[in-house]
Amino acid sequence: GRATLSALRSRFVLATLPAADFPVIEDIRAEQRVTLAQQTLKRLVEKTSFAMAQQDVRYYLNGLLLHIGEGNLRAVATDGHRLATSIERIDIKDDVVNQVIIPRKGVQELQRLLTDGDGAIEIELSANHIRARIGELRFTSKLVDGRFPDYDRVLPKDGDKTLRVNSDALRQGLIRTAILSSEKYRGVRLILDGQALKIQSHNPDQEEAEEDIEVEYDGEPLEIGFNVNYLLDVLGAINSETIEIKLKDANSSALLRDAVSENSLYVVMPMRL
Repeated sequence: GRATLSALRSRFVLATLPAADFPVIEDIRAEQRVTLAQQTLKRLVEKTSFAMAQQDVRYYLNGLLLHIGEGNLRAVATDGHRLATSIERIDIKDDVVNQVIIPRKGVQELQRLLTDGDGAIEIELSANHIRARIGELRFTSKLVDGRFPDYDRVLPKDGDKTLRVNSDALRQGLIRTAILSSEKYRGVRLILDGQALKIQSHNPDQEEAEEDIEVEYDGEPLEIGFNVNYLLDVLGAINSETIEIKLKDANSSALLRDAVSENSLYVVMPMRL
């Protein structure tokens, strides 16, 4: 078949496909319905989705976990090297506890539909699908069939060293030193000693960068390496003047959060430099 489009002096003839071949998603049997403000869901997605894996063979990591229950909605994402989790209080009319994994593409499309306003979004969950209703708009996505890692076990609980630093100062310092980091590994070294943080980087051409930042630190001297992109992603998600980082040693993951709230937590694994 053909379709002809005409406007003023323009004319286009396009090839068409049979309408019967268009995929039809069956009407889902909702096992749970939750209504919340669009800005609440948008905030959760923005604070966590950057940590989703992209093409991991562990297919259940290529998406965003939504955990609904006990009056809370939690979002979790991880690619195996870092983890992001954020929680919001919502009004839930039942006692059902549910966990679903939305695929990466579904998360990206849903994020485009959400606004910062108070307008409501209704989420329907079934065994295999999620459906979002925003006014007359309906968005439906299949769910990822898999078991998401136990994110609570991933959160470090034994960090005995606390670093508090101005978020913007740390961000700018990381951006500048990253200029001379290895393009392949993107590693930076953080050196903590007293109330000073030294950020260092170098590359195969033996070029080096170094920056000093004033911090609040209550632990023993420590040197630890990180992928600078992972740290910058976390800083981009935290809207706070001060960031708090819990550390144990050079081989243990760091726990990062807003210094005044524990609603959003971030884990970044260290790297050897």
